[in-house]
Amino acid sequence: MAVAEVRVTLKKGVADPEGRNTLKALELLGFEGIREVRSVKVFEVEMGGRKTEVMKRVEEMCTKLLANPVIHNYSIAIK
Repeated sequence: MAVAEVRVTLKKGVADPEGRNTLKALELLGFEGIREVRSVKVFEVEMGGRKTEVMKRVEEMCTKLLANPVIHNYSIAIK
């Protein structure tokens, strides 16, 4: 059994309203010195197969559903 961790982030220059609102809320709570907050989605996919096969299948999942290549970057780590 392999576990693939997929991290999906917004590309540079794409607006991140969730990150921006979180930054504002933290500042309102009195936290100082925060430069930036970014939202990140993390998916864990458990599946059977060899590591290379799992990587290939998860890559396909990313391109078809988990990430939008126009606005997202993603990375895959097999655990």
